[in-house]
Amino acid sequence: MFTLVKKMTHTPLTLPTTPTHYSLPRLGIIQLEGEERVKYLHSQVTCDVQSLQPGQHCLGGHCDPKGKLWNAFHLLALEHALYLIAPQDLFPKALAELRKYAVFSKVTITDVSAEHALSGVTGNGTDQWMANHGIQDGTLTNGHLSLQLASDRWILIDAIPLLAELPQGETADWWAMEILAGQPIMSAVHQGEYIPQMLNLQALGGISFRKGCYTGQETVARAKYRGANNRSLFILQGQAQVPLKLGATLELQLGEHWKRIGSVIDLWQKGEHVLLTAVLPQELEPSAILRFKEDEHSRLRLLPLPYALND
Repeated sequence: MFTLVKKMTHTPLTLPTTPTHYSLPRLGIIQLEGEERVKYLHSQVTCDVQSLQPGQHCLGGHCDPKGKLWNAFHLLALEHALYLIAPQDLFPKALAELRKYAVFSKVTITDVSAEHALSGVTGNGTDQWMANHGIQDGTLTNGHLSLQLASDRWILIDAIPLLAELPQGETADWWAMEILAGQPIMSAVHQGEYIPQMLNLQALGGISFRKGCYTGQETVARAKYRGANNRSLFILQGQAQVPLKLGATLELQLGEHWKRIGSVIDLWQKGEHVLLTAVLPQELEPSAILRFKEDEHSRLRLLPLPYALND
């Protein structure tokens, strides 16, 4: 049922050869309702909310006034509401910041995570499996919602009975595949630390440079038009002997010495094998050798991003 990914031959990570579902309790949903929900959110986030029709979705970010991210999310537009889908540990701060100016608009912002179950589905033939069940991207089908993230990679909302016919994979492996896809999966450890371009949101369609003003827009625009950003999200692979946590410190080898260069954004670890994303200097050489400060015997190397970076 499973096959090794060619570029991951030195890790035990396997990707499904048939559609497989993954429980995603890490994710939650912030819901915006009210007649001014689109107008309000458009003025708060990096993506072009007004251009989305019901059923359409995109990545986006919500920044503080200095352009640092409170939240990086998938935005799904529905007939009656907007859904922000993101890791729930971001919500205490992200919700408070998103609600800060809502009192002046006709919008209600609610954490509805407890009302929904989110699942990931991936593996060869997943797109065809969805089509066979009448599921289309961004649609409500028999009570569940769907988002197609990429070819053969979907998130479904409230579809647990439907997914019972599929084999279930390990939740951690879903996040490993998100790491390999170079996705900007944030955690509370890094809230208020990075501008959107440092998580590659511009390369993934999560920033509109043509929309009007929004919180932090001046910093985001300066990073694009004045070259004010020199860091990006990278994927790394390697080995470690100790259990690691999000936010673990990364060091770069410089001859016989090591220099702090960044920290872990998202992490998959199975035995001694690790995959991770980290924000690092853009000029970093592909042959660079890194390690975890917490494990001086660990070694990490860069993997190529599956998309092109741009400013």
